[in-house]
Amino acid sequence: MNVSSKKIEKNQVELNIEVDAKDFEEGLKFAYEKVAKQINIPGFRKGKVPRKIIEQKFGVEVLFEDAVDFAMPKAYGKAIEDLEEDMKPVGKPEIDIVQLEKDKPFIFTATYDIKPEVKLDEYKGFKLEKIDTSVSEEEIEKELELIRQRHSQLETLAEDEPIAKGDFTFIDFEGKKDGVPFEGGTATDHSLEIGSGQFIPGFEEQLIGLKTGDEKTIEVTFPAEYHQKDLAGQPVTFDVKIKSVKRTILADLDDEFAKDVSEFETLQELKEDLKNKLEELAQNKARTGLREQVVNKLVENLKADIPDSMIESQVDTLIQDFEFRLRSQGLTLDKYLEFTKDTMDSVRTKYQEEAVKAVKERLALEYIIKAENLELDEQVVETELEKVAKAYNEELEKIKEVLAKQGQLESFKQSLLLEKASDLVIDSCIIE
Repeated sequence: MNVSSKKIEKNQVELNIEVDAKDFEEGLKFAYEKVAKQINIPGFRKGKVPRKIIEQKFGVEVLFEDAVDFAMPKAYGKAIEDLEEDMKPVGKPEIDIVQLEKDKPFIFTATYDIKPEVKLDEYKGFKLEKIDTSVSEEEIEKELELIRQRHSQLETLAEDEPIAKGDFTFIDFEGKKDGVPFEGGTATDHSLEIGSGQFIPGFEEQLIGLKTGDEKTIEVTFPAEYHQKDLAGQPVTFDVKIKSVKRTILADLDDEFAKDVSEFETLQELKEDLKNKLEELAQNKARTGLREQVVNKLVENLKADIPDSMIESQVDTLIQDFEFRLRSQGLTLDKYLEFTKDTMDSVRTKYQEEAVKAVKERLALEYIIKAENLELDEQVVETELEKVAKAYNEELEKIKEVLAKQGQLESFKQSLLLEKASDLVIDSCIIE
């Protein structure tokens, strides 16, 4: 295979790719095997018609389309693999077939955009806004309360104990409008947390003070916007019977509590540990905030004539991420568009601004990597891979194998290098 390249515009390259006739024959064989299964010729079993017969009857051209589909991606992929980094494509190529004849080389051109020349006059010494990383006693108490809630227990109240806000009641009820039961207004052993707002406004409040075994007729009015039109804005009654009541019992915040819920012996030790964890979270959040400030300044200072194909390629990536999140919720993109009455064009438009920023950010950081001759320490890569393995509860070697198999190991390393570039900028900044 022969490949020649030339820049035809500021950010465009044209590859001229010539596939030897001998190599193109592989594509013709693939095409023949596919076409032979679709052609019926009297005297031959389907799929067993000799290639010579097919070419005589239909012409060799009947094989060209499938042969090109087989040979072109392979040839194009090999051609760009051997190019210098600044000549590699950043978007989909435009293909023109120059020569496609039997027993002759298959020749085509691929025209595509490359990364633009970048100017970044300033990327160090920015003034950044300081982000508070202190942890208050109130935040620690809030975390303690969450732990307390997670380890709470539900206990059935005695029959003479009155219902209070926050209690869980188990009730029978029958709703009536003008004395007549209405559809959907009756239930038995229904669980209801008092104060949760699950029922019509005013219903739950009227249960407060009642006891197990009590019965009461409650008067309420459905909201005017209620979905059931015949009940919207209408006064109704509910005959309610209290079957049982349960209350959340919280443990006392003391040393015994600390021993039960953690590896610490005292409550003070548990609080110190919570404080350390909250401070670490706050510092990570602050670092993210500083990184965002830096990115905004880099994007603002960047000067580059960015090809549209780079933006569109980034939009594709963002939409793929969006599709992945939808699938995790049991939805497809088609279903999402159906529900929202949206179109793919409008979805792509929504992602344009984010895509432009992402492309500029990457170009700026890549400029810094080159300007500062940044390289990755393999130990850093190993440490970060260990974090991934721990997060997925997998062996380190298994994570490496999966990333390598999916072709993501190099992009993982590149993301670490980009992060190193942004860290370099942050560390040079004045934080006030």
